[in-house]
Formats: sequence, C-alpha cells, structure tokens
Amino acid sequence: MTGRAGILDGKALAAQLHIELTQQIETLQPQMGRPPALAVLMVGDNPASLSYVRGKERACEKVGIASVGKHLPAETTQLELEKLIHDFNQDETVDGILIQLPLPSHLDAVALLSQIDSDKDVDGLHPLNLGRLVRAEVGLRSCTPAGIMRLLAAHEIDPTGKHVVIIGRSTLVGKPLALMMLNANATVTVAHSRTQNLEAIARGADILIAAAGHPNLVTADMVMPGATVIDVGTNRIVDETGKARLVGDVDFDNVQKVAKWLSPVPGGVGPMTVAMLLYNTVWSYRRKLHP
Repeated sequence: MTGRAGILDGKALAAQLHIELTQQIETLQPQMGRPPALAVLMVGDNPASLSYVRGKERACEKVGIASVGKHLPAETTQLELEKLIHDFNQDETVDGILIQLPLPSHLDAVALLSQIDSDKDVDGLHPLNLGRLVRAEVGLRSCTPAGIMRLLAAHEIDPTGKHVVIIGRSTLVGKPLALMMLNANATVTVAHSRTQNLEAIARGADILIAAAGHPNLVTADMVMPGATVIDVGTNRIVDETGKARLVGDVDFDNVQKVAKWLSPVPGGVGPMTVAMLLYNTVWSYRRKLHP
C-alpha cells in the first residue's frame, strides 16, 4: 500500500461535539432552572493531574457546564473524601462526580469510585456501570473507550465482523473498550505485557488499538496494510535538546505509511476523552428531565 493514512482528527470531532452540547444545554437549562454541574475531586499537587483538571474545567466553561470541584490537600483522608462524595451524591444540583486519578498512595481509589452514585459516575467506572456495559444495557460509559467508538463512527469505520486487537487491559481503557467492540459485533483480542507473539497478533488486526503506555511500541511491521490504528498512549519524553513532548504508543511516521486510518498524539483520542466526559455530564443532567 502506498500513500499516507487518513488522520482520525479527535480535535475537530470534539469541537463539533462541544457545539452540539452547548445547544442541548441552552435548550434544557430553562426547563431545569440551572446549568449542568460537574464536581471534579483532586487530591494533592500532581502536575499532570493539575493540567488535566484545568483542561476539563476550561472545556466545561466552554459548553456551559458549571465546575463545582474541590482541590484538596495531599493529606486528605479516605473518610474526608467519602464524606465529600456523599455530599455531592445528595446534591440535586450536581450531575457528575469525577475523582482525578492517580490519588496519593494512602487512598483507596477503587473503594472511593464505588461510593459515587452510579447515575453521577461520569467516568463510567462504577461497578454498576461496568456491569451495565457487560450486559449491553443503558448506562454511563468510560470516556476514553466511548470517545474511540465515536471517532470510528464519525469516519464510518464499522467494527462489525472485524478483528479488533487491543494492546492493554486496564479497567480504564482496555477492558471496557473490548466490551464496547463486542457489543458492536467485532471479534476482539486483548493483548498485554504477557502476550506471546504480539507482533503476529497485531498484524492480524483490522482495527489495532494501542493503550499500553509504551512509547513507539507499535511499529510499521506490526500493522496490517490498510488497517485502522488508534493510539491511546500519552507518553511524555525528553529529547536530546532537553525539550519535553508527548508521543503515543505508535511509531506515527512509519505506521502512517502502512495504515489506512491513524489517530495522532496529541489531537486524536485525548480531546475525545474530555468531550465524552462533558457528554456524560449532560446525559446525566438530561436524565433528570427524561428518566
């Protein structure tokens, strides 16, 4: 195959979704008597988390979602966080609750995520929402996998009958994405750090998704000519000049010569993750009017 892959532009699609969400909020707000609200709970001063939270708050502001989050000191206890979550669960004016991960090591993230009201779980990580996904029932969906499904749909890439290989098995991306792909009638292989013959398995994929957190893990010889390649990796590397930049899990320049479609880093999956967080918040808000 010659030429270059088409770019799966998450930034452009996210901007389009922002416009749609703004319009929905403008329609719903007079009936609700208030804007939708998202509570982001952040503990400590992790620089990457701070940057993500600011990005989420800016995106909320753009579409008309109120940010009612709390930035808490690193020494905040499990009990204090549980009480805050409980208060937000009870607050009728809060539609979504998000815990910014990672948390400091003394906190149990899994236990805290389970405390969030499943109808306000905009990260789609509550056991009830993961169970709804397993059963293909209506519910809040994990943002990055849902963003990937929207990105494919927008480019008319249908997973039906296709072999989808996902490299990475996290609860955040790999596992929920595998279930979404199964629900979309794909044949799914989940590969990970213990997988043998990864190159051969990857080469058999019509749709290859790299979500392992290893820079340039997927090389051109691992990609079937004409495949769709989605890069979920966000790895900060420092080049020889001492300058930091973001790279994905895919060797973009070389894979672009083999694949039919390819998502860039940055500007691919990242903007879609934030867009789906906003979508989930508005979905939860709208359900109060139309359960």
